[in-house]
Amino acid sequence: MEKKVLVILAGGFEEIEAVTVIDVLRRAGAEVTAAGLREGPVRGSRGVTLVPDEPLAEVADRDFDLVVLPGGLPGAVHLRDDPRVKQVLERTLAAGGLVGAICAAPAYVLSPHGFLAGRRATCHPGVRDEMREGEYTDGRVVVDGPVVTSKGPGTAMEFALALVECLGGPEKAAEVNGPMFARR
Repeated sequence: MEKKVLVILAGGFEEIEAVTVIDVLRRAGAEVTAAGLREGPVRGSRGVTLVPDEPLAEVADRDFDLVVLPGGLPGAVHLRDDPRVKQVLERTLAAGGLVGAICAAPAYVLSPHGFLAGRRATCHPGVRDEMREGEYTDGRVVVDGPVVTSKGPGTAMEFALALVECLGGPEKAAEVNGPMFARR
């Protein structure tokens, strides 16, 4: 699967959501770039530190088939407040690409920037009131056109496999899941 994926990491990201998505998409053969909002290591919400492949400043002008936003707080707030994130999302969707957001990211990033207008979406129930646009649905993973959303850390594997399916089809998702034995 020759697809280019960007996973944006901000201080306070949810570790399970970020690492699971990066790992599963790489297993699928996607070229995944983990980019930090700033240069250098990024500390997650539970104290796990990841070293991004590149800073967002170096990759923000590149084209991606999929851009993924892990949740976690305050990570999702930092993503929302960085204008480059909105620009990357707008450009990706305008070019026919996909956007994935999990946990707090649908409510804190996609909703305030207008990406959920007229779409069904889900997010972590604890931040549901922050999702002021879009139709909230209680699904674990919700795919509505080019926007894929999910609830939280416990749905990260399902979310990652749904992203693989969106990029490479159900056969690719089944192939990747085969040796992992994830429930879908």
